[in-house]
Amino acid sequence: MGYTTDQMFKLFNYFSKSVMAISPKDIFNGMKEIRGIRLGGITSSRNIELAIEETAKLKNIKNIKDIKVPIVIPTTDLVSDKEIIFTNCENIQGKEYIHDIEIGKAVRASSTFPGMYAPFEYGKYQFADGGIFDNLPAAETKKLGVDKVISIKFKLKSPRKQKTIYNIAMKSLDLMTENLIRESIRESDYVIDINLKDVKPFSIGKLEFAYQEGYMQTLDNIIKIKKILK
Repeated sequence: MGYTTDQMFKLFNYFSKSVMAISPKDIFNGMKEIRGIRLGGITSSRNIELAIEETAKLKNIKNIKDIKVPIVIPTTDLVSDKEIIFTNCENIQGKEYIHDIEIGKAVRASSTFPGMYAPFEYGKYQFADGGIFDNLPAAETKKLGVDKVISIKFKLKSPRKQKTIYNIAMKSLDLMTENLIRESIRESDYVIDINLKDVKPFSIGKLEFAYQEGYMQTLDNIIKIKKILK
């Protein structure tokens, strides 16, 4: 949308608490008595949509079609069991693409992490995190006609026995993701493998550390990146 990395970090830091907020209202609204209590997620991903809408509005952007550079945003439809791609490029083919949607809704659909957020209901769709099918969309990016694809992935956490339900689930998810992105890595011209030590996905208290580590480790790769781009 035209923000610098420093501006993006400040915006993410500003919105992080609201995006991660959990309220009793969200929990009780997600419960329904249908042969027992049913809970779609700990909270709603609505605040993700609101945060993106607000930042996009400052750049006069509302729909993904308003973005000038080609983009692809993957999501998962739990109704059809298929991957859906939001894109502003109408000439790419292969999967099911949606070309007309508000940017806030597209990002929300792609970021609705299962368990944490209840699925995002949108028309006939029930969207969940895009990483379920495509956590590193290198192949979809190549369909846009780009010359080089530089991908960013995160190293697995330090090997050790996992003792809590949360850590076991996150470790299992990391291993599944690592297996899924192997083909995407082969599709990439260069991969930056960021090591964030033992930072967990929802550790908003470590945003500054994660940002600085990502920046410094990218600088370590900058000579190779420039060589690839020539």
